[in-house]
Amino acid sequence: MLPNQLTAEHFGSYPAEAKALAVSHLGLLRRLPLGFVALLLREVMVYDWKFPAERRDIEGQFGYLAKLAPDQLEKAMTAFSGLRLSDALGSVDWVNQPAVFTEQLTAHLWTTHQIDGFRAAAVEYVGKSSAASPEAALPVHRLGIVVIGQGVGDSRYRLFRKLRPHGVYFTKVKPGGGVGTLTAELAKRSAAHPAPYGHWHIDGGVTPAGVPGGVARVSYAALSPVRSALQRVMQKYYQASVFDPEVFRTRLAQIRLEDLGVSSGGDAVLDRFQLSLLTEGSGTQVFATTFVQWAARETLRRAQPLTLFARFTSRQRENPMNQLLGEAQRRPELDPLGSLVDADMGAYYTWLNQQRLPGAGEAKFLAWFEDHEEAVAIGPGFTRDTRSDEPVELRELAARVA
Repeated sequence: MLPNQLTAEHFGSYPAEAKALAVSHLGLLRRLPLGFVALLLREVMVYDWKFPAERRDIEGQFGYLAKLAPDQLEKAMTAFSGLRLSDALGSVDWVNQPAVFTEQLTAHLWTTHQIDGFRAAAVEYVGKSSAASPEAALPVHRLGIVVIGQGVGDSRYRLFRKLRPHGVYFTKVKPGGGVGTLTAELAKRSAAHPAPYGHWHIDGGVTPAGVPGGVARVSYAALSPVRSALQRVMQKYYQASVFDPEVFRTRLAQIRLEDLGVSSGGDAVLDRFQLSLLTEGSGTQVFATTFVQWAARETLRRAQPLTLFARFTSRQRENPMNQLLGEAQRRPELDPLGSLVDADMGAYYTWLNQQRLPGAGEAKFLAWFEDHEEAVAIGPGFTRDTRSDEPVELRELAARVA
């Protein structure tokens, strides 16, 4: 089937809001080339479970395309309509299985040496689409807070090497109040600037009691039932006589909560997001540090929050895969010092991902070695590549970045 044959009935299996969105733009969808429309429908199909920022992006794309005159639309789609597609791709149910079509399209473009042209066309399209829908001004600067090193005593590891050139490295932080001090700032920002999925707390352990209900909460410990069920599924794949990593990845991405025998937490958008962290991330099922780093990345990329608080905890020590996946049947041996190294790099990646968002020039960032005296603060008001050996209260630093 070709896009010009689309009817409203083809979207009968889509969730309610996704179906309404597709049907309302049916005329436009019919005019798009197959190499493009399936990619757009991949996002539309899960519209009901998208964060507000993602919904605005999808709606903005439709708005941009709908405003183009026929000749302008044809020109904008030239690179996509010129793709040489195989007959096998044409037989895929790209309306109801756009993700499958996308995977096969990517493989086809690689093997036919069309991937570079496709990427260039995609980058150009995203740039023009984004420019047509400028971002609204933020109500407050973005803030990222990362806490690392829980449970670590003395360490000779040189922390924050990647972050120090971008801000002030503090060597004598007085940690009075500890994590609770930083959590209080998260609560204040959430109350002062309420927004759906606008403020997040991601924890490698248990979410502390001080995190208010208006904050989206993701906890490695709280997801233990889901992780255990998923680990059992993964063990079966790894124990198979023939292991195909591509098939394995595809099947993981298709798993639903009900497939794992786990009930929903009541927030369908957040539930689906948390499951995706475990089914689409590598190592997120067994390593707490990997989970926090990936969760922070995906939260920034997808939800674009005003506030992100990420707390790294100790992960289990590296072992053979069968032992890692058997976490529920044993008490994992923790590796605090190795986790500190992981988390230090995770803090740097989190800052990098925050800098990719609109408003990066005004954004602030604080990374702290939990219960110790080292911290780095980045953003307006903090001179780049400087060091401060003066005593400073953690609550003072928290107030300056907030």
